[in-house]
Amino acid sequence: MDVAGVLPPSFGYVIFTYLYSWIMLTYLGIKVGAARKKYDVKYPTMYSDKEQVFNCIQRAHQNTLEVYPQWLLFQTIAALAYPLTAAVLGAIWVTSRFSYAWGYYTGDPAKRMKGAYGYIGYLGVIILSIAVALQLLGVF
Repeated sequence: MDVAGVLPPSFGYVIFTYLYSWIMLTYLGIKVGAARKKYDVKYPTMYSDKEQVFNCIQRAHQNTLEVYPQWLLFQTIAALAYPLTAAVLGAIWVTSRFSYAWGYYTGDPAKRMKGAYGYIGYLGVIILSIAVALQLLGVF
C-alpha cells in the first residue's frame, strides 16, 4: 500500500514535527544525564534530597514525558484531517517544552512558566481532534 495514497499530502510536515519532538526529548534526556553526573545523583534515584537544581532538571524531563503520549495521540488524530495546522500547533508545543525546560533549569520552578505558550499547541490539537471525531460522527 502506498502511504502517500492514505495520508494527506501535507502529512510530511507532521512527520517533521514528530522528528522535532524526538530531538527535544533527546536533549532533555541528555540534560538529565549530565545533571546526574554534575550533582552525583546515582541511578535509580529519581530526585535528590540535596540538589534543588537537579530536581528541576529532572522534573522538566519527567513532566514532558508525562504529557508526551497524549500529545502524540492528539497530534496524530488532528493531523489526519488538518495536517498543516496540526504541524504548526505541534511545533509550537515542542518549542514551548524547550522554553519550559530552560526556565526550570534555573532552579526556580516558577520560571518554567516561560513555556506556558505551549498550551496553544496542546489545546489546539485537542480541539482539532474533537473536530475530527465530530466529522466522523457526521455531526458537522
